[in-house]
Amino acid sequence: MTDVRRADQDGAGEAWEMVVGLEVHTELKTATKLFCGCANLFGDEPNTRVCPVCLGLPGSLPVLNQRAVELAMAIGTALHCEIRPSTFHRKNYFYPDMPKDYQISQYDEPINVSGWLELPGGRRIGIERAHLEEDTGKTAHAGASGRIHGAEYSLVDYNRSGVPLVEIVSAPDMRSSAEARAYAAELRAILVACGASDGKMEEGSMRVDANVSVRRGPDAPFGTRCEIKNLNSLRSLGRAVDFEARRQIALLESGEVVVQQTRHWDEGEGRTVALRSKEEAYDYRYFLEPDLVPVVPDPAWITAVGASLGPLPGERRARLATLVAGALPAGAGGSPDPGVGADLEGAPGVSDADQEQISTVVDLGLDGLVTAAVEGGIPARLALARTANEAATDAAAAAGLDPRAYTSLLAMEVAGSLSATQVKAVLHDLLAGGGDPAELARARGFEAMADGALVAVVQEAVDSHPAEWDRYRGGEEKLAQFFVGQVMKATRGQANGKAVVAELERLAAR
Repeated sequence: MTDVRRADQDGAGEAWEMVVGLEVHTELKTATKLFCGCANLFGDEPNTRVCPVCLGLPGSLPVLNQRAVELAMAIGTALHCEIRPSTFHRKNYFYPDMPKDYQISQYDEPINVSGWLELPGGRRIGIERAHLEEDTGKTAHAGASGRIHGAEYSLVDYNRSGVPLVEIVSAPDMRSSAEARAYAAELRAILVACGASDGKMEEGSMRVDANVSVRRGPDAPFGTRCEIKNLNSLRSLGRAVDFEARRQIALLESGEVVVQQTRHWDEGEGRTVALRSKEEAYDYRYFLEPDLVPVVPDPAWITAVGASLGPLPGERRARLATLVAGALPAGAGGSPDPGVGADLEGAPGVSDADQEQISTVVDLGLDGLVTAAVEGGIPARLALARTANEAATDAAAAAGLDPRAYTSLLAMEVAGSLSATQVKAVLHDLLAGGGDPAELARARGFEAMADGALVAVVQEAVDSHPAEWDRYRGGEEKLAQFFVGQVMKATRGQANGKAVVAELERLAAR
């Protein structure tokens, strides 16, 4: 949906269009801060990772972190940006978490401009810029609300001050909260995939500001926007955008005007509240940072950074989609073009359930297990299902699995030597401590049943439930699972479900 409707009692209302642009701040995964040698670590004791440079003490001079520049260029490459020569400016404002009373940031000459991000459904969202800057410190307000108003006192931790950031500014191209969430989720996946960030929103490694306005239809000029600061989860992002759009519509329909301002999202109350009037660029009194030279990346350096990037999430989803659809042999080289807009949606033979599992596997970084299993002869849907449903329950352990051991385990299920239930149990052991799947199966007492023994158990189940058997033979195929359950119970899970169904079909055909 691209429109927002006023909520009247009868459910009707005049259509408005929501316009959303996001500013995403992501901390970079560097060993040290942007302009000094202090460690870039999360969770240390307050004010233990500071020095004269990141505290802005007189006489200290910044030295630019080369790795931070490389990661900024990696982000620009992943977002199809033009990488340009750039400069740093001083952005002047007073706040307790800014020890220098200014922030070193890129202003009119950012390192990355004019890119785009493609959502899983194929729609492209423009990227206006992705520039480098230093993070601020962190202020904690002691009080029930956690806000400065009504706080008894405030504490400042400067450990985060000077941590390298890239601010990624989208174009106002999103038209719903769902698109805003999809954009933030895809951007997070890209940042993690290219090694630039850990994407941990709960730790502040990635923070989202949402610019929201409304207008009467797609041909109307943009309305007055308000910025919602520091959203730290996808759920909060979606709720905040929806609330703010409704708030602005209510103002406009009552004859009032929307005032451009910065607002705070109150998660508990489920609403935005005004913080301050929105600043303009001139309010910050930008001027060129005198202690830093322009950054002019060599073309060979830009090329090397781009070549170091692995497949991005869109490419990886497309790869799994083609494997599931059977359109690409398991061992074929190459990757689908991530710019065609059909990495998942519209792929022939890929169901909605497949798409959901593919997204889960890629988001958790477990798609390599699926690919390895398929290349080892495992049916793609089986490999995908086991990875998305079972291996994903312990993604950290699954990421360290030996793909050969994982493939061997699934091969036992394909061959019928282990049932699906048994495979899940062995996989649990494999995730817990590794090992050889065959030995783990023997340790659990999982031995394949002889054909004659299985035939006898199935016959006993049929004889014990004549009414259900007559219904099954009469066409109620769903009762096959009833008999599978009876056989599994009798064999303590050692029977193979597929073999049980095959024997039921044989008996029914006599």
